[in-house]
Formats: sequence, structure tokens, C-alpha cells
Amino acid sequence: MMNAEIDFGLLARDGAPARTVKAGTTIFAEGDAANDMFVIKSGRVAIRLGNRTLAELADSSIFGEMALIDRAPRSATAVALTDCELVAVSEKQFLFLVSQTPYFALNVMRVLARRLNITNRAFG
Repeated sequence: MMNAEIDFGLLARDGAPARTVKAGTTIFAEGDAANDMFVIKSGRVAIRLGNRTLAELADSSIFGEMALIDRAPRSATAVALTDCELVAVSEKQFLFLVSQTPYFALNVMRVLARRLNITNRAFG
């Protein structure tokens, strides 16, 4: 498996509606209901579980995808470290991408596997 971050920037292409989030804003909290995953068009986002930072993500990264796969509440908290532009991807859009582009599904699975390994090391 590649160690390089996978570029999901095409999902945040020009014309995709972006949401601006100020630095320090909680994008979602652990336990929140989940309807979307997000692509970082610009900025940096921290993924936190309790008082631990599991990941710091930058441009063209995705987060929040797990909730679209298992339909469970958010498993962690996402906080904007800088001012950010985020593009939301709905479950309908996600399912379309998975059905039409198997490589997209594989890339999402790689992200999930990498994050699971990081979480296991942090709490193992």
C-alpha cells in the first residue's frame, strides 16, 4: 500500500459549493449525527478523540467518511486548525462515486485502514 496521502482534491474542484469555517471552529463532535463527509479545499483540520489528536489533515484530504459507511454517529471530533474551505459530500454523492469508480472506493478504504492503524497505535 502506498504511504503517500491520496489526493481527493477533484471532489473539491472549482464550482463545488464550499463552506468556509473559521479557525478554532468545531466542524462536528464525537457522537453527532452524520450526513456528509468532507474534502478540505484549503486549510488544516484536526481529528481528535478525547484529548488526543489522531490526525492533522490538509488540502485535498477527506474526513468524516466513516459515518457514511457505517451510518453510526461521529466517532471523533473535527476542529478547524486554520480558516478552512470545506466541500461536503453527501451519502448520495458518495454512493454514486463508489458505484461508478471502484478506484475511489479503494482509496477511501486505504484512508480508513491507515486511520484505524493510527488509532490502534495511539490507544494500543
